[in-house]
Amino acid sequence: MTMTVQEMSDRFEIQDLIVGYCYAVDSRDWDGLDRYFTDDAVIDYSEMVGVVGSLADIKRFLAQSLAPIVAFQHAISTTQYRIEGDRAQTKTVCTNPMTVSDGSTSDTLVFGLWYIHDYVRTADGWRISRLYEQKCYRMNVPDWLAAQLPA
Repeated sequence: MTMTVQEMSDRFEIQDLIVGYCYAVDSRDWDGLDRYFTDDAVIDYSEMVGVVGSLADIKRFLAQSLAPIVAFQHAISTTQYRIEGDRAQTKTVCTNPMTVSDGSTSDTLVFGLWYIHDYVRTADGWRISRLYEQKCYRMNVPDWLAAQLPA
């Protein structure tokens, strides 16, 4: 399959959005997320943590819910692209190890998921219009935390 320069550019720009999103979350740069999403974006974490909302809602949720997390790091790979004009969708593998503490003990757990992103090309370039986290697996989740997560 031969790609045009525009198709290659689109893929690189979209990949930068996925990576930028992960780095913003991992560095707790909540306002930095504004660079990656449309104003009316919907972010759906319902399968992983039971939350769906606007970017403003999710920024508040992340700041609050990740505050007690000692460390976390999103590792992404294996992205499928579907680009049709000014709209696109990707599916990307994400592995997210986290170190959590209940105050007396610490555990390192791992979430495995797929990011499914919808994009729209805007006057400022590609932006994420929808993010959906599709659950794949959870490993080593302590009981106290598992009780707070969707089944």
